[in-house]
Amino acid sequence: MTLAINDTAPDFEAQTTEGKIRFHDWIGNSWAVLFSHPKDFTPVCTTELGYMAKIKPEFDKRGVKIIGLSVDPLEKHSGWAADIKETQGFAPNYPMIGDTDFNVSKLCGMLPATASGDPAKRTATDNQTVLNVFVIGLGATLEPSGEREICASDRSQSGFP
Repeated sequence: MTLAINDTAPDFEAQTTEGKIRFHDWIGNSWAVLFSHPKDFTPVCTTELGYMAKIKPEFDKRGVKIIGLSVDPLEKHSGWAADIKETQGFAPNYPMIGDTDFNVSKLCGMLPATASGDPAKRTATDNQTVLNVFVIGLGATLEPSGEREICASDRSQSGFP
């Protein structure tokens, strides 16, 4: 499945570090950022998760929810969170999805439908396409991500916080 700008983000149920969620219900009437990582404990991903924890108050001020994803199990996320706090100074303060069955990764087009197996035996290289950022706007629609400037009039028309 290929996702494009203005598509509705896939809705799914997932186990997270903060309990079970139904994605669209979790988003509610907010904007959201879903960012994903191929494996726990990889250096770049560890840095990114620590940075997102550090700047989460800025997202909160704007009513934007953030959520992370890794194909590793939730039990492994707690050890990773401790490592992130130790190395980056901030532990994840947002939910992290444990996508061990690759369901969310497949729904979002990050892994092929044929991906299978024990996530513990898959390498970061096996999962390299799981390194993504999705910006989800009001109505659960996918928005352009990346650097762009939004002037005040654009914000009021698009609902961008």
